[in-house]
Amino acid sequence: MPITIAAETPLQDDVRELVAELNETLLALTPPEFCFHMTVEQMAGPATTLFVARDEGQAVACGALHRHADRVGEVKRMYTRPSHRGRGIGGMIVERIEALAREEGLTMLVLETGDRHPAAWAVYERAGFTRCRPVLDYPDSDWSVFYEKKLAAATAAA
Repeated sequence: MPITIAAETPLQDDVRELVAELNETLLALTPPEFCFHMTVEQMAGPATTLFVARDEGQAVACGALHRHADRVGEVKRMYTRPSHRGRGIGGMIVERIEALAREEGLTMLVLETGDRHPAAWAVYERAGFTRCRPVLDYPDSDWSVFYEKKLAAATAAA
């Protein structure tokens, strides 16, 4: 069965487990004061859409679009379980996030990731993101790497 990706509520036990695994992974690489986690409860709010990748029904990866003012979207909570890395799932989730952002008329996607996540950098760079200065209200620190991607305005079909 192929990998499926869909917008889902984060308030599911298996998604909570996936996010807990993500948090544990990040905290092993980055000091807590430089980990900018959204809780599953925060992700359940109206400003955020969570995409979950499933393999035979099991949650194996996730990523979210969090909306900000001025038509800016933020890529949050990207994670793929080690058992499923190297299969392009992260890139597929970023594609879904970008498609939703474009559909909603957002003009910019931004994100913050850690300084020890070269696999994540590769996913974002393949998707057309470029490194930039600190975004939103994130502090400038040696622990963070920032990316942005301008989105062209959607054109109406004739």
